[in-house]
Amino acid sequence: MRMKAFSSLITVLGWWCVFASPISGREVYDAIGHRVWQNECAGSVQGLVSWNAGENFPSLGIGHFIWYPAGRHEAFDESFPEFIAFAASQGVRVPTFFRGPAPWPTRAAFAADQSGLVQQMRNWLAAHISLQVQFLVVRSRTALLKILRVSRNPQIVQARYNALASTAQGLYCLVDYVNFKGEGTKVEERYNGYGWGLLQVLEEMRGTPGGPAAAAEFSRAASAVLTRRVANSPATRGERRWLPGWLNRCRTYAR
Repeated sequence: MRMKAFSSLITVLGWWCVFASPISGREVYDAIGHRVWQNECAGSVQGLVSWNAGENFPSLGIGHFIWYPAGRHEAFDESFPEFIAFAASQGVRVPTFFRGPAPWPTRAAFAADQSGLVQQMRNWLAAHISLQVQFLVVRSRTALLKILRVSRNPQIVQARYNALASTAQGLYCLVDYVNFKGEGTKVEERYNGYGWGLLQVLEEMRGTPGGPAAAAEFSRAASAVLTRRVANSPATRGERRWLPGWLNRCRTYAR
């Protein structure tokens, strides 16, 4: 399963020239990486390896990539092994402790670990921020391929994606939102038939604006999609408490 997931990342590299090339450069990638890091981990090294209350898995890296313990599989995509495979494909030496499943079976075991392993992991991840951003960009491109297969308006969606990918701010929108709320292609990730991933935001956008206007429109559309998600969510989940934070994050897409 992990090899299949990684192969999709490699496949997207072959498709790279089909779409408008995103802008690149170390300064751009570093700026995007630090913004994602701030969004997910408050910009702290400690946040690069954590296990949140109520979750059955640890999260690693600036994107809080999911890493399942042995024998555990859930609906969320396991992205940390994909990142490790990507790192190895780029010629980066990956520590052996990142191979295989997460080494802690439970959150309690993670909290009790006094071996120094967690800090070693944090140090390695902190030294490879740019690599993680590169992975996030490739992951965004992989998401586009999936989105185009299920979108009702693939040509319009592709044009909007390309317009965003041509600017630093727009690229941040694409990279962060896929990491934040996913692709939006899974039928099971719906409330009353409405999804909340990148697919839904791109379809929610009005027209095909370019430059800074594209990021501003993406910000508006993302806010609308997440507000609709909360309105359609089961009352028992209490998602309204999260909406202010989600909308604050969406506002960063326009800045």
